[in-house]
Amino acid sequence: MALRLASPSASWALGSARYKSTLLDPLSGELAPLADIEASKLVIERSTSLKARPAAKDIKFGHNFDFADGPFAMEPSSTVLHYAQTLFEGMKAYRENDKRVTLFRPDMNMKRMNNSAQRLALPTFNGDEVLECIKELIRLDKDWVPAEAGYSLYVRPTLIGTQAAIGVGPPTDAMLFVIACPVGPYYPQGFKPIALYGTTEYIRAAPGGTGAFKLGANYAPGITAQREAAKLGYEQNLWLHGPEHYLTEVGTMNMFIVFKTPDGGMELVTPPLDGMILPGVTRDSVLKLARSGAVPNLPSNITVSERPVTMAEVKTASKEGRLVELFGAGTAAVISPVDRIGYMGEDVHFPTGEDGMGPVSRPIWKELVGRQTGAIKSDWSVIVTE
Repeated sequence: MALRLASPSASWALGSARYKSTLLDPLSGELAPLADIEASKLVIERSTSLKARPAAKDIKFGHNFDFADGPFAMEPSSTVLHYAQTLFEGMKAYRENDKRVTLFRPDMNMKRMNNSAQRLALPTFNGDEVLECIKELIRLDKDWVPAEAGYSLYVRPTLIGTQAAIGVGPPTDAMLFVIACPVGPYYPQGFKPIALYGTTEYIRAAPGGTGAFKLGANYAPGITAQREAAKLGYEQNLWLHGPEHYLTEVGTMNMFIVFKTPDGGMELVTPPLDGMILPGVTRDSVLKLARSGAVPNLPSNITVSERPVTMAEVKTASKEGRLVELFGAGTAAVISPVDRIGYMGEDVHFPTGEDGMGPVSRPIWKELVGRQTGAIKSDWSVIVTE
């Protein structure tokens, strides 16, 4: 397995050691352990044609890459191209007010990436060592971490099967690489609630499938459903499951809904991690903050639940005036408020505040972004460079 770290500022960081590829144990037929990646063996090859980071006004999510060495070569028979043996992670590096650069809870990304690798029969790795390599990449290109408010450096570690062979099975070769690009605010003009289409024709995941893992194969099938939702005037899909139409995820985000309770309180609900829901880092952060009791201005009479929710329950709550808000949560947008769901020919509407957010999402968003950017000190922020 080759460790290759691709830098956004036109310099390549290439691991000097090439680790033993994925192999099957001849006795058990199981994947043999992969030799640990060692950050101490990383060798830096600096580019001689560095480019300046784009101005903030020119930054577009996922488009501002610059690789001086060009694309890497791959055999047309590589297993990733035929059998979707690819997985990835998404995290952000932030420049704090004191100029130091941090990553937000990157240990969770490494753990989830290893879980995804195991699910695809790709090699697992030492997450701490890979994280140290990623930190070194960011240190090299720290000037590409924007200082403007709301901006960050999006970092995407990726693992692919590269064996040049036709045939379904664990690949004997794999590559782990990392790319990064500066990104701006998801809502540059302020929060704008989105409309969801509760599709009953397509599903995102099924029991026993791969919905709980961050695999490339989970995303391509959603594109057609997304296009059809857009044609109907909705920004994203609300993925439903089963004849009961359980709410699962919002587009590519985890979902949260807030109900009024009979005793005058509130209940913050998100679907449980049942094997179909991606265990999002932002999802986990929202849950921990909501349960902490330490978020300023968060309603004190709130209960936090991880339980199934059906569209029938949502419609009943709407008729009874018990819907407080609905929002998505993920790395890209952090919090994405929702104002309506299109379902079975009618819209279910959700309240939104003047700023587009609600009484639960607003204080959680402020706390979360504060921790990400260093305005609020937290052990969730991992220092990359001072």
